[in-house]
Amino acid sequence: MKKINIKNNLQKIVFLLCIAQLGGCASLGVEPWERQFLAKEEMALDAEGVDLGLDDHIYFSKEATSGGRAFAGGGCGCN
Repeated sequence: MKKINIKNNLQKIVFLLCIAQLGGCASLGVEPWERQFLAKEEMALDAEGVDLGLDDHIYFSKEATSGGRAFAGGGCGCN
């Protein structure tokens, strides 16, 4: 009967998991032929007007300001 070495098997599993994780980083970035999908209008961060309006309402309600969505600063005078 063969004795199973749990410590050795665990080390092998951890080693294989580390190699698999490193292999997942092999392709970073967008390839030129994939950019056509990212250029679509629905892929924009502000594609949905209703969502953009709700986000603005929440932001301005918290900051007690209006206008200047892309600028830093708030109604408290701390910036």
